[in-house]
Amino acid sequence: MEFFNYHRDRPGSSALRDELLEEHWSYMDRFATEMIARGPTLAADGDTATGSVHILDLPDPATARAFAFDEPNYQAGVYRDVLLRRWRNTLGRTMWDFSGGRTGGNRYLVLGLGSGQAADLAVPANGDDLIAYGPLLSDDGATWLGTAALVRAADPDAARAILTPDRYADIEVHDWQFGGRPS
Repeated sequence: MEFFNYHRDRPGSSALRDELLEEHWSYMDRFATEMIARGPTLAADGDTATGSVHILDLPDPATARAFAFDEPNYQAGVYRDVLLRRWRNTLGRTMWDFSGGRTGGNRYLVLGLGSGQAADLAVPANGDDLIAYGPLLSDDGATWLGTAALVRAADPDAARAILTPDRYADIEVHDWQFGGRPS
């Protein structure tokens, strides 16, 4: 089962986040084989983290909850909240398989919070810039709750355009970058 996990930072927690960086990476190292995508969302300055995205293939919702809430930054109070949903890897690959590589171009997290009938279940026609893409689902996988994508795009408006606007209660676009230990 695949899960989308987005921890949003608590304002003023960047010093604590920096202090816990090695603990965070060590924790994530334990899930390396399950990881589909990961990386921080960033403020407009391009340096200050505002959150942390992790998409993983885990055995069940209980394991996904343990992953999200045992994370060192969460335990220490870096994060203000957590969005955890089942997710379907529509692209069938990891971010490391993205042909565009780790750098080059603007990268975004696009998060569409569902409203009504399911939308955007298929990969968009121009999917070459998609790093990760799939529906957000209920714990049992039966109910569509939205769509989450990591995308390379010219700007936030172009990133937002991958989703059908009138099918969502809200669409968030966050600057994002590939995560993990520096090579």
